[in-house]
Amino acid sequence: MKNFTLLFFFSILTIQIGFSQDVRFIDDIFTDVEVQENVIYGVNATILPLLGGQATEAVPRPLNADVYTPAGDTETERPLIILLHTGNFLPPSNNGGCGGTVKDNDMVNFATQLAQKGYVVAVADYRIGWNPLDPDQLTRTFLLINAAFRGVQDSRTAVRYFKKTVAEDSNPHGIDPNKIAIWGFGTGGYISYGSAFLDDVTDTFVPKFFFNATTPMVVEAINGNVDATTFGVVPAGYPVLPEGDTLCYPNHVNYTSDYQLGIAAGGANGEDSWIDENDIPFIGFHVRTDPFAPCETAVLTVPPPANLPIVEVSGACVTIPLVNAAGLNEVFDVNFIDDVSIAAETASGGVNGFYSFSSDDPAESAPWNFSLSEDPYGTNPAIPCQTEAVETQIVVDTMLAYATPRICLALGLGCDLTAVSTNDLDAAQVGLQVMPNPASVEVRFEAEENIQSIYVYDLTGRLVKAHTDINGLQFVMPRHNLASGLYVAQVRFENGFVTQKLSFN
Repeated sequence: MKNFTLLFFFSILTIQIGFSQDVRFIDDIFTDVEVQENVIYGVNATILPLLGGQATEAVPRPLNADVYTPAGDTETERPLIILLHTGNFLPPSNNGGCGGTVKDNDMVNFATQLAQKGYVVAVADYRIGWNPLDPDQLTRTFLLINAAFRGVQDSRTAVRYFKKTVAEDSNPHGIDPNKIAIWGFGTGGYISYGSAFLDDVTDTFVPKFFFNATTPMVVEAINGNVDATTFGVVPAGYPVLPEGDTLCYPNHVNYTSDYQLGIAAGGANGEDSWIDENDIPFIGFHVRTDPFAPCETAVLTVPPPANLPIVEVSGACVTIPLVNAAGLNEVFDVNFIDDVSIAAETASGGVNGFYSFSSDDPAESAPWNFSLSEDPYGTNPAIPCQTEAVETQIVVDTMLAYATPRICLALGLGCDLTAVSTNDLDAAQVGLQVMPNPASVEVRFEAEENIQSIYVYDLTGRLVKAHTDINGLQFVMPRHNLASGLYVAQVRFENGFVTQKLSFN
């Protein structure tokens, strides 16, 4: 079996192609990025102070976003990507993790790189607040579905805000209001799924989202509609929340909440039946063994040490096949034979729009995230935050390489996705030398022509290293934490690529 895997892997490398160089929205076109902080995109009611005992009712709060734009760009009708951060619907001081704001390092990292490719990126916050430790499972479920519902409302409010700025404010961010995507990470992934597939409050009228046979946990008259364009007020006798409390204030009601693409890195969809043929294309990234958001259909639980069950949800392993069955991802049906697409197809079993990650770490849920310190918010997390930037950046580069051509297709950006070369070169043609091989610490690549990039795969086809924008005659690649064994390197040049076996001892 190992021999078959190796032969198959080399065979697919011989047909791989790359995208044209310097393609806007796929390649890094801009060096510098400008950031406008604290753009207020709406105002709505939060229950966080009520849950924390600082207030006796929900209170209005501004909804903020940091907007990233490519510096020096002359385009004025650019696609917009709205990023939603993680955080368990709680602030960093209470969520036990390493993130929870628009300043999270993964948000800054993704927003910067997307802006360098020519996108406008809004990293949006959203209302948070629930009690994961409530002793009653129904109450935990009620508070969580309401938190997710508010996140959906806020994400759609952000869409309408940016449309409003085009129509009424002379388009200060330089966006095309008909080319918008929402990309959620972790907790933001739950919001991204809900925003894409939850069409109406009545979609939540399923048994798991009812207090009892007659009392749903989400009601339009109480919570407002899914777009947050209607008022929501708590009536007498309703559970948990105070009578007369305003839970939703309308924002930007003259604009639609329509957008063109959803993406989730982690997170899960609240209900499979929400997906239908009238929804939008959707891309899912997920760690198959994610302990916090199941990739399959399973009961979501409060993380250890609480280990409290909440409600059944479905991650990308289930949701993206349903998206495909509804025909929503047919826009991606082009002949992708680039290396990242092949790796995704291999890992997902051919599921269109799904990139799954495997991990030997049972606690791994977000391999795309690293922090600048082990305690970025001064909250003394139980487990120090991941700070390994190099290996994490490989995951980020892989995700962007997978997502950006599909963003181009879903948003109709007219990207040139044609190949520049199908040439499988011989090492002698470009004077390529790789030494030492086998190696212990590092490998040196030297050639007589400029090396553009180097991608390294293990024998399952999984991308384990990616070094882009080399553009030089030599490059020293550190081993870092690659295990001993055989790998395959694809060394790319202007006129093709060389496939090279690597060995680490």
